[in-house]
Parts: sequence; C-alpha cells; structure tokens
Amino acid sequence: QVQLVESGGGLVQAGGSLRLSCAVSGRTFSTYAMGWFRQAPGKEREFVAAISRSSVNTGYADPVKGRFTISRDNAKNTVYLQMNSLKPEDTAVYYCAARSDADYGGSDYRNYANWGLGTQVTVSS
Repeated sequence: QVQLVESGGGLVQAGGSLRLSCAVSGRTFSTYAMGWFRQAPGKEREFVAAISRSSVNTGYADPVKGRFTISRDNAKNTVYLQMNSLKPEDTAVYYCAARSDADYGGSDYRNYANWGLGTQVTVSS
C-alpha cells in the first residue's frame, strides 16, 4: 500500500513563498502520476497541479499558473509544489495524490486512488 506524507505548509504573508513536499513510500514512485489539490473551508476540493511519471507533462489550474511549479524527484520518491507570490485566496489544506493507472493524472480528483492527509497553508493579507 502506498503512503503519501505532505510537509512544508505554514503561515506566510501575501507575496511570500512556500515549498510543499510529498514523500511517497510503499511502491515504486516512478510508476505514479502525481497531483496536488487543495480544499478551503466550505469549498470543494480543487485541482492545483499535476505531473506525469517522468516529468514530461505538467498541468496547472488557471488561478496558480505562473506562480506555482510542480516537480518531482524520482530518486527521492518526492513530489514538490513551489508556491510563489502567494495570495490570501491560496489559503487551504493542500493534498498530494497519486494514481498508477495513467502516465499523467489530470485534474479530476476522482481519478486519484491514493491521498495524503494534507498540510495547511495560510496566507495572511
């Protein structure tokens, strides 16, 4: 059974940066397409970014394009989310997710079978 553990969340002022990490264990990391999602209080879970198994393909939600960067290190079994120019509306619990049945996971959270517990990101104005 694969396990995902997020880290790197915290409190930051608007305009600041954070780097989230998601460590994956239990299975061969390079066989998983990875994604980041977020959920703010009272809102549905929404797509943030995704990356293919070999990092060839990446995708971003419109609200984060140009500010966030997803990457992965298959040697370290870790996927990252670099978040720059943070805004108060980025405040949410951020989750990483994995799927093994496709090279690129896409933006639909229902296609991801494995999830971490999340890390809180709070951006103050």
